Amino acid sequence: MKEPTNKLSATLRQLRKAAGLSGVEAARLAGLSQSKVSRTETGAFMPTPQQVEALCKAVKAPAAVRRELVQMARELREERISARLVLQRGGWWLQERIGRIEEIAGRIRCLAPTGMPGLLQTRQYTRALFGESLPPDELDRTVEARIARQRLLDTDREFVFVITEGAMRWNMGGAEVMVEQLERLIEESHRENVLLGVVPWTTPVTVPVLHAFDLYDSRAVMFGTQTATALLTDSEEVEDFESHWLELEPFVTFGDEARPVLERIAADYRSIT
Repeated sequence: MKEPTNKLSATLRQLRKAAGLSGVEAARLAGLSQSKVSRTETGAFMPTPQQVEALCKAVKAPAAVRRELVQMARELREERISARLVLQRGGWWLQERIGRIEEIAGRIRCLAPTGMPGLLQTRQYTRALFGESLPPDELDRTVEARIARQRLLDTDREFVFVITEGAMRWNMGGAEVMVEQLERLIEESHRENVLLGVVPWTTPVTVPVLHAFDLYDSRAVMFGTQTATALLTDSEEVEDFESHWLELEPFVTFGDEARPVLERIAADYRSIT
């Protein structure tokens, strides 16, 4: 069986093994199909909170563990979060919600065609990004909530970032902000658990990119529009985004070969500071 990479799947599998149950036995006790239990444990299926509850009861998980796993399933529920709701609750609320989703994943893939990925943004870039859209009393809390998500980079999770040159040329906050941002990208690209790729403007492409999105393992995808942020967990829809990712990969320059592109863009910004 494929080893699970995310916390929810890995914990459910560990609990089943500790209980001495086979997948078939756990499925029978939980009232689920064996294939559904198997796909849950490999991260290929997103169980509902009720299904997680049933699995936890089947393996006699401790109450505290059961509550934690059920909450993970709730965080990953399919949802459309309107911009109006974000404004009502505060931008920091959405950042904290995204952070909890990221913590559940073992691998995060991010396509950024229009701006810097949140996990790689500098504080000044984030401030420039949110500065015109949030009330002053919420700005600081929202910026800090986004920056707090970046602690995840210090874990053993895997990250793949793909950023277009157009996104890096979008002069958010001014040249000095962008120089610092490009230097941050170069620094983070040296992490062992980070694979950073760029699509230079000189690279001919044959695949359109409509918007940014984040893939969490192979079980969920998140993307934002002008009016809402969507979290999708339907397996067919997630597979569509994964297929789109694979279509884009041939046009991406990764790792050591990407750094000269970052350095060239940073130099261009330095020339206008």
